[in-house]
Amino acid sequence: MPLYNPINLNVKLQKKTGKHEKDRNSLRKIVIDTFMKEKAGHGGGEYTSRYKYIVETLTTGEKVYLTRPVPLNKGFDFIIHVEGLTFMNGRDNPRHQDITEDLERKKQTNLKAFNRLKNALEDVFLCEDPDDIYPKYAKELVFSDEGFSSELILKVVKWFFIEQDVRYWNWSGRKMFMEGMQTI
Repeated sequence: MPLYNPINLNVKLQKKTGKHEKDRNSLRKIVIDTFMKEKAGHGGGEYTSRYKYIVETLTTGEKVYLTRPVPLNKGFDFIIHVEGLTFMNGRDNPRHQDITEDLERKKQTNLKAFNRLKNALEDVFLCEDPDDIYPKYAKELVFSDEGFSSELILKVVKWFFIEQDVRYWNWSGRKMFMEGMQTI
């Protein structure tokens, strides 16, 4: 699938209001306003306009990026990818299940660190940026398993939240995935 040159997309609130609904609306608006600048396609196949947005960089150098359009969906939907990783689906795009299963393993190996990671995830849910959160928690988020890094989890979950805010805005948006993680 040919893509246009990668576009860097920084989605971070410059100033938080402390009002969750207003802040998540602001994040959604940044993303949608960016997508609105895309050039329209001229049909299917090679005539489809395709985009790759680099949205996060892990301390290991791997990039988290989005691709658009999504094959079966329309509108503002996107797929989240992580360079250099293969998830349960055999691809570089994680699913919610990849994250929740990794969190379950982390809970079994180190409950104290898992609880700190849950606190960090709640901060991301409340629209704090992982680049601001991770340094505060990094020394406490040490797990003995071979799972995903805590930094990767925070940055991917940020985009799962934004994706759900875009797709399910008229419902509960990011709250659906957060409730699923809270049951772990």
